[in-house]
Formats: sequence, C-alpha cells, structure tokens
Amino acid sequence: MKLGTLDDGTRDGQLIVVSRDLQLAHLAGDIAPRLQSVLDDWQFLAPQLADLYDALNQGKAAQAFRFDPHQCLAPLPRAYQWADGSAYVNHVELLRRSRQAEMPERFWQEPLMYQGGSDDFIGPCRPALFASEQWGIDFEAEVAIIVDDVPMQCSQSEASGHIRLLMLANDWSLRHLVPDELAKGFGFYQSKPATAFAPLAVTPDELGAAWDGERMHLPVRSYRNETLVGQPQAGEDMVFGFPQLIEHAAKTRRLRAGSIIGSGTVSNRDRSRGYSCIAEIRALEIMDQGLPNTAYLHFGERIRIEVLDARSENVFGTLDQQVLQNHP
Repeated sequence: MKLGTLDDGTRDGQLIVVSRDLQLAHLAGDIAPRLQSVLDDWQFLAPQLADLYDALNQGKAAQAFRFDPHQCLAPLPRAYQWADGSAYVNHVELLRRSRQAEMPERFWQEPLMYQGGSDDFIGPCRPALFASEQWGIDFEAEVAIIVDDVPMQCSQSEASGHIRLLMLANDWSLRHLVPDELAKGFGFYQSKPATAFAPLAVTPDELGAAWDGERMHLPVRSYRNETLVGQPQAGEDMVFGFPQLIEHAAKTRRLRAGSIIGSGTVSNRDRSRGYSCIAEIRALEIMDQGLPNTAYLHFGERIRIEVLDARSENVFGTLDQQVLQNHP
C-alpha cells in the first residue's frame, strides 16, 4: 500500500491512503490519525489500511478525492530518529579520491552512519530554503526505510522483518560547509540541513520483484531543472543492504518504531548511468581535468527525483523542489 500525509495545518498532518496509480486518495482518520500511530501499532492497524487501499484501487472508496502531492507533507513530517548511512561506498571513494584523501579499507567492511535532524522534514513540493549560494548547495537522491521497534543488537538475519515502509529522499547537503565541520572531528551538523521526502511511503510488496528484502532494484532518476543528471540503479553497488544498516544502527541501542534509516547517495561505478548528486560530477571533473566545471545549485533552480517501476509507474510520487533564498 501507499501512505501519505495531507497538510491540514498541524505539525503532523493527516494520514491518507493513495491509490497505486497516484490518482486518488482517501482520509484514513477512522483507522489512524497519523502515520506514526500506524507504526506504533502496525500489526493491528496495517491490515485495516490495506483493506482501504484495496477498496481505493477497485474504485469502491466512496469518499475518495483527487491526490495532489502539492498538498502533502513528508510522509513522516517529523520522526523520532533519522540515521543516514553510506551504503554506496563508490560515492565515498569518489569524493575522497578527488581531494586525494586515503580510502580506509574498513569503509568497505562496516557502514558509515550519521545522525541527521529529524524534527523538521521538508514536503515533496515545498521549496528548499538556504541563506547563501556560497555554501555549495547540493542534492542527494537516496532510498530510505522506516522500521518498527528494533531490539538492541538485532542481527542482520532478523532485521529485514522490521522494515515496514520505504521512501525516497533528497538529503540536501551544503558542500562548502562540510570540510570545516569534519575537521573538528565531531561530524555533520550545519552542512546537513532539513531532508526532503517524496510524498509516499510504500510497503515493500508494492515493489514486487524489485525488492529482495535488502535492496530496491530500480533506477533513481534525478533531474536538474529539465536535464537528467542520472539514473543509477539502486540495487547495484549497494555494499551494505538495509538489514546490515539496521544491524549497525542497533548495535548499542534500540530503534523505536518510526525510526528512518537512509541508504546514502545512490551511486554506481558505471558512469553512463549518471549521478545522484553534483559532488560526484565535480569529483570526476577534478580527477579527469584538474578542476571542477559544474556549479552547485543556484537560487531558482529545481531538483526533481523519482523512481519508476518496470511498468513506468511512479512508485513514491515525485520530489519536485525549487531552491530559494531564505529571508529571515
């Protein structure tokens, strides 16, 4: 099933069920007011939502209305936890090679992960606001999962059973703020502003054969304005699958229902598939030509990210954001 959150003027919005073809939606308030409520009581509430989803797809939901992603917040407008991994080690390797930094062997053996801000996610069609272009505004197309309650020291073999929903994310980055923050040895903060999510969170079964319990085997398409930047295959070159990322995150703590774990920037070794961020393009330009030629984002530009399945149907809905200057 496909679940979203309608903007009703409150912080957490109102849960909706959306048809498979993204044409219709239905309020789910009679079952659960918000998506977090469903995640807190998945075994009882999810089957009821599935029944509503079936009725919606069959044209039998009497109070259905036209689905409009512009009226949506992020599926979880705020979450208890947002932990972003770096499962596509090729991305890390490219960026490190471009600045002639050593690539530790352990990066291929154990995931990198940082704790992102989860109190204020951006809706799928809302502008991305930044104070300065000089900060190096960049997008990062990622796949993410939402889990139910995960026990401490959950094993990789058990972890896939805790994956309830998948999402599509734009983990905005401010590249020129990264070096100073990392030099302090305490990780990202200012260089990682609010993350945006596509309008729909979907159950794994919606992906059919494209989901193997660990990875999504579909291309992630990113557009800068109207130009396709890349369509790397999310199932390839993902060194650490989602169960391994869950195992890593739960090594020393429980993960509570509604925690979100990101894949990191989707990245393939095959250059012909393009890229999911500008930083990789610039890294290759530095390695090939000595200098980067591609600029980071300017105010007024748009970033669009989406995933189409084998039938060319939009899985998560489209992330479509304009970069604008924040005026305090």
